[in-house]
Amino acid sequence: MKRIHIFLILTFALAYTAEAQTANGYDPQFFDKLKWRNIGPQRGGRSLGATGSPGRPNEYYFGATGGGLWKTTDGGQEWAPVTDGQISCSSIGAVAVAETNPDIIYIGGGETDLRGSITQGDGVYKSSDGGKTWRSLGLKETQSISRIRIHPTNPDIVYVAALGHPYGDNEERGVFKSIDGGNTWKKVLYVSPKAGVPDLIIDRTNPRIMYASTWQVYRKTWKMWGGGPDCKLWKSENGGDTWNELTKNPGMPDGPFGKIGITVSPSDPKRLWAIIEAKDGGVYRSDDGGGSWKKTNDERKLRQRAFYYSRIYADPLDRETVYCVNVDFFKSTDGGVKFEQITSRHGDHHDLWIDPNNSQRMILADDGGAVVSVNGGKSWTEQDYSTAQMYHVTTTNHVPYQVAGAQQDNTTIAIPSDGWRNMNVLGEWGYDVGGGESGYIVSHPLNPDIFYAGSQGALLTRYDRTTGQIRDIQVYPRFFSGEPASALPERWQWTFPIVFSPVDPKIMYTCSQHVWKTIDDGQSWEKISPDLTFADPETLGPSGGIITNDMNGPEIYATVFALTPSYHDVNTIWAGSDDGKIQITRDGGKKWTEITPKELPKNSVVAIIDESRHTPGTAFVAAFRYQVDDRQPYVFRTNDYGKTWTKIVTGIKDGHFARSVREDPVRPGLLFLGTEHGVYVSFNSGDTWQPLQLNLPDTPVRDLVVKDNDVVLGTHGRGFWILDDIEPLRQLTPDLMKQSAIFFQPGDAIRGVYNAVFQYYLKGKADSVKIEILDMQGKVVMTMKGDQPEYKPDPNIPRWEREPEKPTTAAGLNTYEWNLRYPGATTFEGMILWGANAKNGPNAPPGKYQARFTSGGYSQTYPFQVKTNPNLKGVTENDLKETFDLAMKIRDKESAANEAVIQIRKIRKQIEAGLKETNDAAVIQAAKDLLTKVTVIEEDLYQVKNRSGQDPLNFPIKLGNRISALRRSLESGDNKPTAGAYQVFDELSKELDVDLTKLNIVLTGGLPALNQSLHLNK
Repeated sequence: MKRIHIFLILTFALAYTAEAQTANGYDPQFFDKLKWRNIGPQRGGRSLGATGSPGRPNEYYFGATGGGLWKTTDGGQEWAPVTDGQISCSSIGAVAVAETNPDIIYIGGGETDLRGSITQGDGVYKSSDGGKTWRSLGLKETQSISRIRIHPTNPDIVYVAALGHPYGDNEERGVFKSIDGGNTWKKVLYVSPKAGVPDLIIDRTNPRIMYASTWQVYRKTWKMWGGGPDCKLWKSENGGDTWNELTKNPGMPDGPFGKIGITVSPSDPKRLWAIIEAKDGGVYRSDDGGGSWKKTNDERKLRQRAFYYSRIYADPLDRETVYCVNVDFFKSTDGGVKFEQITSRHGDHHDLWIDPNNSQRMILADDGGAVVSVNGGKSWTEQDYSTAQMYHVTTTNHVPYQVAGAQQDNTTIAIPSDGWRNMNVLGEWGYDVGGGESGYIVSHPLNPDIFYAGSQGALLTRYDRTTGQIRDIQVYPRFFSGEPASALPERWQWTFPIVFSPVDPKIMYTCSQHVWKTIDDGQSWEKISPDLTFADPETLGPSGGIITNDMNGPEIYATVFALTPSYHDVNTIWAGSDDGKIQITRDGGKKWTEITPKELPKNSVVAIIDESRHTPGTAFVAAFRYQVDDRQPYVFRTNDYGKTWTKIVTGIKDGHFARSVREDPVRPGLLFLGTEHGVYVSFNSGDTWQPLQLNLPDTPVRDLVVKDNDVVLGTHGRGFWILDDIEPLRQLTPDLMKQSAIFFQPGDAIRGVYNAVFQYYLKGKADSVKIEILDMQGKVVMTMKGDQPEYKPDPNIPRWEREPEKPTTAAGLNTYEWNLRYPGATTFEGMILWGANAKNGPNAPPGKYQARFTSGGYSQTYPFQVKTNPNLKGVTENDLKETFDLAMKIRDKESAANEAVIQIRKIRKQIEAGLKETNDAAVIQAAKDLLTKVTVIEEDLYQVKNRSGQDPLNFPIKLGNRISALRRSLESGDNKPTAGAYQVFDELSKELDVDLTKLNIVLTGGLPALNQSLHLNK
């Protein structure tokens, strides 16, 4: 469980100044025990590369675009990432396993299906131990690797097909060959700095024969353009040393060409198939090793959106069977003439691997990840792993809050902040909130169950999840697709802003090239700005290429991409465009002033503008230029409404370009930065940055928000992540770092939602620590002591018998969580109850508390509150206090019953020991009589036959169990006690009084004499 911040800022935190901090930031050991927590969703994102192992039928790999490499060893039932923390590349576009040694794996970074949200890589990596460890093999400037092919009998011979820089010319393109396992590389096929290799295949029957295609293509923010004289098909007959062009051979279509996919049949190596982008394109077949060609199919379903697909695969055992991947998955069994669709789990397919020894076994990669089939595609495994690509992230005002975002090639989704596996308050695991795959999402600030969500094509919906009612409230519902930006009256980007005014929750804004405002929930919209972009005609033209156009949103350019209404003034709004212009209005949109930083070049994408909640006129900007082949970070700060700017990038690594920047709403100057490769933190308003990566995998952080006392990430490849409880970051100062221990001000707890979490820093390992909870009157109600650096419960002790978790004493940051329960009842060893847990004490009532931390000579006390769950209806704090009072009374009765059992067992043990030392018949009989009487009482209080957790189903429960179960019933949910609870408490209390009275009489009457006779008190 987590807690929520009470917005109590300590005096020392308010007094914090940038000058007090060291120039290089804080020692990361201070917060290295903080952990990012993945909350899902358990849904896959795009994959361009997948493979299996011929020798290991249950072992497969797929590369996630933004999520690293994933592996399964049970045929796709469970997947796990295997490159986290070992490589500096989040997108794996190519993967290959050596057939003769499946422990050898090569992977290549980047994406070659050049849609608008691609992630670049940094070369080739190799594992020689089945993915446990990895080392870089160079080729870092390839950025986009399409294929890795390993010689079928010699894993030291490997080929890399590199497309190169997607956004600019470069030399590290073509086919690279290594004969020493990737230690050195030689470029063996190269056409020009404008063309790379999208496909490469080896003839398994003669590995010296290879086929490759080259593709002349580039992307910019505003367009993708493919096709030209460098697009060709090639063949090598000497292991790649030399190549011959096949594109001009008989039967080939006339140029110009675009993207070409190529495959060779292992069962008939003279048979080739190519999927060709051309005016007369389609599927072409050669039966003489590429010497001549014949078109067998020209259906557009196989070659639509050629830049995103164009791959073809021969069946390894049947010369007539061939597969094509596109939006759908297709199979031909007549040599490539007719193709029938095979049903799969997801759409938009990118790669296929078929076991060379068993064509029924395959793995298919698509925009939902990868799926395995062992029956030729009749059925597939699930895609329930967290590689979702989120465009933005938002949080709601629910308790616990919900996290929402739009997932690439999937729906929007909102899930509970405590995780995909935990239901929210409405009993839902996760839910669609309208809109579509690419949009912004915002929850209404006054009614968190109402969501506004966008998507491509200007879609903007209003969705009420309590009723299921949805409405399209587009500003200008003129749908578009296949049109250039210049043809559109309103230019709506793939991802356009939707934001509410923090000052006036009736006002909502959205953006085309203009800013639009509504005050009637989208019924009508008012345009409150001119065109706020450069609108350079050069950037507004068609996109796609010389053969195939592709225009549906990502390439719509010159739009307002970032919009931030002020926290301080309803009339102040900050706007940033995707072509590099920043403007501000101070009068609600009547007049706009350009305030673009001088160091921000034209054609930069202004991703996020974050205005300070603390200081009017202060704002932070994150912008990026990777789509014009500039991967440097651009982050700026202004303190005067944009009149002057300071570039704040010190400490950010090269290539870690900025995606999102946010200031903490509690501590001024505490900033969080989301980049292409993770997260940074600054304690001095951005003057210096340091990594806050911790356990977060290398993944693009598209957006982040600070919610309560958590940092919430929306990643483009690994779903949502949360850094819980950032109070140590908020309260940290150089002076505090000099102390031997630091106890941080805790936030508030909410009954049934967030436990109380206490964080403390120890400069070195402590001998012991103590945390005490004090009630409203200052009375200690709970004491937790610890003397170990790590809490390790004894696995031999049943869960229901374990002691509560203890605070730890390790050097660094420690966290202890109080479950909001008072001390439990007295218990005894081996106690088994049914429907109850006596060790759990009563739930703490709402109110004011204190936490006192002690370690060595250090002691610090802070106040905090336990609050009522705001989701409760018809329940008052007095009701909860009444329940607590009754629960405490029940607990005391539980203790009395259990203490009686303990007393009886202690006496029995003493008597049995004493009887071994006497032969006095009268004494022996008196002892037996007493033991018989107390045993009757014991067996009325506790079921002594219980030996396992299920025994109460066989042996009737007894009085002590009934008392404990009454408290469990009383505290099941937050309410006032029922009349039945009081009635049963009264009845059970009377039964207990009878047993305790009997016990007192028995012991008073018979025990003194036995004590004297058996010397029990010696």
